[in-house]
Amino acid sequence: MKVNSKKLAVSAMLVAVTVSLSGFSIPIGASRCFPAQHLANVVAGVFLGPWYGAAMAFCTSLIRNLMGTGSLLAFPGSMIGALVCGMLYRSTGKLAPAYAGEVVGTGILGGILCYPVATLVMGKEAAIFAYVMPFLMSTLCGTVIAAFLIGVLCKSGAFKYMKQLLDANVQPSVAVKRQGK
Repeated sequence: MKVNSKKLAVSAMLVAVTVSLSGFSIPIGASRCFPAQHLANVVAGVFLGPWYGAAMAFCTSLIRNLMGTGSLLAFPGSMIGALVCGMLYRSTGKLAPAYAGEVVGTGILGGILCYPVATLVMGKEAAIFAYVMPFLMSTLCGTVIAAFLIGVLCKSGAFKYMKQLLDANVQPSVAVKRQGK
């Protein structure tokens, strides 16, 4: 895999923003949702692709764990969500499957994969589906925010422009000319 310096830089910025916003939460009933990671997963999956998205999620989880603001459960949920989101967007070119990929990847697959991490690594007793509902609530919240943000970018024309800028074969001046500016 060839490294794209533009995508690497955007990945690093997403890591920084996500780590910075990791304390932001939205109360929903008796629980709290932390949507920043899921918002970043969707943005990375759509704009950067599955591998950069998964790497961004890994780096965010690692930094949060090193800072003491995250848990080991962040790794399977965030990485799988970003990976599935990016894979579905890459294979379909449509946003709805990408959003569904984040929700299913993080909420269901990541929630289930938290079970062995929680029981074998962290020593917690939990049912196999114990993390699915909290992960689903959080990823739904972050994915809705991401869908709103991407919708605004699509309506303004910025979505297409940003996709062109991140393409490895397009220079910024060429992308600007393509936009008619």
